[in-house]
Amino acid sequence: MEKTPQELYRENQQRFEDVVALRTPDRVPYHPFMMFYPARFSGFTCAEVMHDLDKLDASWKKAVLDVQPDMFNHPYPSTPLGHLMSLLGAKAFEWPGGSLPVDRPYQFVEKEYMKESEYDDFLFDPTDFNLRVFLPRNYEALAPLQQMPYLPASYYTRFLTATAPFGAPDVETALETLIKAGKEAARITSRAAAFTKMMADLGIPPQSGGMANAPFDYLGDLYRGTRGIMMDIYRVPDKLLAALDKILPIVLRGAVAGCKASGIPVVFIPLHKGNDKFMSMDHFKKFYWPTLRKLIVGLIDEGLIPNVFWESECDSRMEIAADIPKGKAIYYFEGTDLFKAKDILKDTVCIRGNVPASMLCVGSVQDVKDYCKKLIDVVGKDGGLLVDGSIGVPDEAKPENVKAMSDFVREYGVYR
Repeated sequence: MEKTPQELYRENQQRFEDVVALRTPDRVPYHPFMMFYPARFSGFTCAEVMHDLDKLDASWKKAVLDVQPDMFNHPYPSTPLGHLMSLLGAKAFEWPGGSLPVDRPYQFVEKEYMKESEYDDFLFDPTDFNLRVFLPRNYEALAPLQQMPYLPASYYTRFLTATAPFGAPDVETALETLIKAGKEAARITSRAAAFTKMMADLGIPPQSGGMANAPFDYLGDLYRGTRGIMMDIYRVPDKLLAALDKILPIVLRGAVAGCKASGIPVVFIPLHKGNDKFMSMDHFKKFYWPTLRKLIVGLIDEGLIPNVFWESECDSRMEIAADIPKGKAIYYFEGTDLFKAKDILKDTVCIRGNVPASMLCVGSVQDVKDYCKKLIDVVGKDGGLLVDGSIGVPDEAKPENVKAMSDFVREYGVYR
């Protein structure tokens, strides 16, 4: 008898809970992370799914029906943002339909949005720094907000006259733009809930309900830039460490709030600057791992499941990364040797990955099957494996290879 969507949903959810807890599930779960692959699979451009929610929904439904994942990564927090980027004049992004061709995915543009000399301002009041410095530098439409008063000092009757900047024509325009952005964001949020229901009607739960960044990446990606934060290690190490400690509870609180709002207790944490090729072991131990570990443990203490995406190669970090509570997290690897990681982490975390992106794009169906077989036989022995591409499903992946990955895992990855 065919299972109902509710039965499939519970089955997929139970399989996930078992594999994270390092119990042996009924079979290896298949959790593909997708960005613009559904658009290309369905014949749409990147620009179309970034601006048209109907096309976004249609493309994802088609792709999901094709590969039948056990869980889906929600596209709404990261994909249909074209109107918002244009409306606010986002300087940290280039996007299709803006400065990029319509068939290209959007790109993050890293810059130094906080100067080294501004550490003290950030440390004193990060909210004020964001409001009057960071956001005006990041978004063209919000540049007038730098005229706003320092609100904590605007108390008693001082607040009454401190409202004067709100009467400036350019500030008024910025606030009107924020209202328009808020309405667009509300429209996206409403459609996101409908998308979640559409997936539930297919028996597929979401992969995560919140997101967080390692404090070092938060500061380096968004504020100081790569060059800036690496120079800070040598020039102002004490201020850098103080900033990382300041950022930690901010990131943790935001991730917890996101999971409470979504009802999904999994937090996606992409790591950018702590890998073997980017940072020495000494710097990793001093500047990167301590606050990352506190973030991971803090999420676990809140009853959440960290899904930590170790981008690039992190082979030398595995012994250190094993120092977290057992059976409570997922480590998702891109270029790290999964077979070595299994030896070190088999009693600590569930491992996710890592069918090579190059194989999914230019390899053969048999290549994909052979690699998945090795993953299941070795890394999936006795459980603890979630199969995915090394960077999820590449936008340019061959559909037959993506389908082969899905079909093989379901057919071969059964525990007997």
